Amino acid sequence: MEVNCAGCAGCCIDWRALAPGDSDHERRGPREPIDDAYNLVPLTRDDVRNFVESGLGDAMTPRLWETDEGVEVDGTTLAAIDGEPAFFVGLRKPPKPVGPFERRPEWLPTCVFLDPTTLQCRIHSSEIYPEECAEYPGHNLALEAETECERVETAFGGERLLEREVPEGLSGLLLGPQAIGQKVFVHPDPDGLEGVIDRLRTGRATDADRAEFVAWAMASAPGTTGHDRRTYERARERVLETTSWVGESIAAWERRAGSEADPAVARELEEARGAPETPGWDE
Repeated sequence: MEVNCAGCAGCCIDWRALAPGDSDHERRGPREPIDDAYNLVPLTRDDVRNFVESGLGDAMTPRLWETDEGVEVDGTTLAAIDGEPAFFVGLRKPPKPVGPFERRPEWLPTCVFLDPTTLQCRIHSSEIYPEECAEYPGHNLALEAETECERVETAFGGERLLEREVPEGLSGLLLGPQAIGQKVFVHPDPDGLEGVIDRLRTGRATDADRAEFVAWAMASAPGTTGHDRRTYERARERVLETTSWVGESIAAWERRAGSEADPAVARELEEARGAPETPGWDE
């Protein structure tokens, strides 16, 4: 699709702190995420597998929802399928010094793969680039839903969505029952989540907490709530053993957050640890 992404990256940054009004489209309806992430991209089961097998299992985090009816864990009633907590898997968003929309750089929650200096994705067009990112905002247009491009236009002006026709060749939207085991996963052991849900809610999730959900997503059987236990055990062990530039840079960004907001620090914190460089907009 033809979109104007230069200097924007609105779909990769939690820019709510810069907006003149409220923008919280993910927290409408009967199910509210227990985390505070904005624009969490739901990864497919294949996306999850690609990240784990590429040694980037520590780049992902789960999302669960609070609702009126479901299964209770840590005092929270979680949305569930057949009594098992339902969840997405998305990409982590550590604080980074970014300056979208021609603003001065500020510390904002930003996708782990976004280069703060160019505001470009470090894995764009690579084999592990998520399906949802590759087709954005096509799915929104197909569903006649507002796009992030339009939200940025409303908040900051300019023209971002340059093409408004639904593109041909979109992958399946994975809505309803067909999403189960492919984009919406379930955790088969609610009792084992005691303490975990509270940490996810308060932003204190551990590597083990995240690995638990990533592994169950990878072990999910498409179209069902079933899992392959051996796949889960192997995936969990592999994720826990992962030490990638992503995980190391997240820890470094979190330590540095609140200091002078200098995007160029990404060369030290990310690229020196092995992060792919981005071409810049001249390319």
